[in-house]
Amino acid sequence: MNFGATILDAEGLRLSKDETAFFREADPFGFILFGRNISDADQVYALCSDFREAVGRDAVITIDQEGGRVQRLRAPNWTDWGAPLDFIRKSGDNAERAMYLRYRHIAHELKALSIDSNCAPMVDVIVKETHDFLRNRCYGASPADVAALGRAAADGMLDGGVLPVLKHIPGHGRADLDSHFDLPRVSTELDELRETDFAPFRDLNDLPMAMTAHVVYDAVDDAPATLSRDMMDLVRGDIGFDGLIMTDDIGMKALSGTIPQIANGALEAGCDVILHCNASLADRIACANAAGRMTDAAQTRAEATLKARHAPDNVDIVDLNAELEALLA
Repeated sequence: MNFGATILDAEGLRLSKDETAFFREADPFGFILFGRNISDADQVYALCSDFREAVGRDAVITIDQEGGRVQRLRAPNWTDWGAPLDFIRKSGDNAERAMYLRYRHIAHELKALSIDSNCAPMVDVIVKETHDFLRNRCYGASPADVAALGRAAADGMLDGGVLPVLKHIPGHGRADLDSHFDLPRVSTELDELRETDFAPFRDLNDLPMAMTAHVVYDAVDDAPATLSRDMMDLVRGDIGFDGLIMTDDIGMKALSGTIPQIANGALEAGCDVILHCNASLADRIACANAAGRMTDAAQTRAEATLKARHAPDNVDIVDLNAELEALLA
């Protein structure tokens, strides 16, 4: 039977009996962790084990560990990182290597907890309209530079046994609103979008997973990308991304409608799996019931994603950290 077409979270530090029973029945493709799910290393490892025992398989577990404002694992137990844009500027001519080393270290810390995916790299291109919630999470204003830095970050994670999630496809940089609270609209012509915003995603279209942008692109459709068949066709065709497409959190205020309506709309548009976070158990159940099981095409992509996981390469992480410190100095 195909996996459930969802990626879901937990309310606390361990699964409740009701959550365990629900996950056993719904069999979501994967899980995601937030700050409320994290105390110390032993606890996180145990929660990851709870997830996988509930579904009876080695499900993907992801997290947002970009650095800066968006990182769930923090000091003193884990490394605190500066915002990506500040880090890149500090790295100067060594930025690509520094990004590789940064995300190779992040992968090392994630794998020690049995977390095997990270919602990065974020290759949204900075323009003058870029909202403050996103700007210092970006890698720069040049599509080619952003793609190169995104590739370095992705390679660091893959070498560390962690699956990267490319975001926010097809590009969130022109949004002048925070999609957590409002629906951004972008009026830029399609040819310009292809040359700028879409370009890093095209360069990285071989990565195993991507996350959508809750943004309306007027040149393509009046619906946000997550709910737009025309945009998802463009992502598959023009951008050439054939990996697993997950929505950004469908509980964000950019999307309107009930959770089942949004989940159905995203799947009908061509997304493979629904991400639903920070919700009550009742809402997660409603989401899973609406999403049902993956289509055969989505299942094929999901299985290809799982095959992309591998053991970390054999490196001395202390040496890599020393190299990074030297580059930044």
